[in-house]
Amino acid sequence: MSEAPRAPDTRLRARDRTTKDGPCYAALDLGTNNCRLLIATPAATGFRVVEAYSRIVRLGEGLSQTGRLSEAAMDRALAALSVSAEKVRRRRVVKLRAVATQACRSATNGEDFIARVAKETGLDLQVITPQEEARLSVAGCLGLLDHEAQAALVVDVGGGSTEMSWVDLSGQPEADRIPPIKAWLSIPIGVVTLAERFPEGAMATESWFRAMVDTVKAEISAFKRADPLRPIFEADAAHLIGTSGAITSLAGMHLGLERYDRSQVDGIWMTRAQCDGAAQMLLSLTAAQRAQQPCIGPDRADLVLAGAAILQAVQELWPCSRVRVADRGLREGVLMSLMSDKGGRRRRRRGPRRRRSGARSKVEA
Repeated sequence: MSEAPRAPDTRLRARDRTTKDGPCYAALDLGTNNCRLLIATPAATGFRVVEAYSRIVRLGEGLSQTGRLSEAAMDRALAALSVSAEKVRRRRVVKLRAVATQACRSATNGEDFIARVAKETGLDLQVITPQEEARLSVAGCLGLLDHEAQAALVVDVGGGSTEMSWVDLSGQPEADRIPPIKAWLSIPIGVVTLAERFPEGAMATESWFRAMVDTVKAEISAFKRADPLRPIFEADAAHLIGTSGAITSLAGMHLGLERYDRSQVDGIWMTRAQCDGAAQMLLSLTAAQRAQQPCIGPDRADLVLAGAAILQAVQELWPCSRVRVADRGLREGVLMSLMSDKGGRRRRRRGPRRRRSGARSKVEA
């Protein structure tokens, strides 16, 4: 069997910060919970990270109740986007793609916010569809697919939505090429929306956690297009890939890390029992105790159990004995697409351009 494509080298080394080797490309992902930027140069096995930036902005805070992005949430996101834009300019990026996902897709004032971002930061945010979000997440996790398996289910747990992609691994792997995606599903439930729907109270309980799991299962169970792959999953010839801050936090808890270390988390395998064990460990803690955990912290303490509930719901409906944890996804997929000229913006530019007030970015179909 051909060797599976190697994972791109995304480790941040001290010498990378001042590298002059080749042009810089940038991918920016504004999600419901996070604003993430990755700047990299092409390398033989994918790319080398020059600079990475991530901030929890909670853009979708309260969105499920009001249908609108709040002023405070937009201000937090704009502050992080301004920092990102400056990093892009300083690195003299030649090709940039900035994408926005569920919060901007669903908010009634999402387009107005996109225009405000363009006016104040020069960033041309594109609101991408759930289908493209799923495809880019699979592309970003390409190096983690185990081609000894017959299929994989890539689960991208966001703040406002969860994307699931069923990937056929039965053919011969080709480097830098996404295997066939046989089915994909986007549900309007992420860690922020689920946590807001099910407030925790003074202490997490089994019944509260179970209610979250069952809610997610109800959204997924009606989807039938992936059913032809069920025999593969029932034969335990498939595996899961989980990509999200909540899932990497679960992995960090499982490993007992004294501080979060991407090199120890990204790409590790966990069994179903280990995933359940990490969730039970979290359930035994108060929100304040979770905030003190080095792989969770105060910004994610009230969201991590919602992420664990989403993962458990998927595992109950599509059981796999093996889960591979991914500290990568959409941004990496955007970068690989930019560098291969198979997607994103093809015009060369040095950084975010200033735009007239009221200008709106393209919305992808």
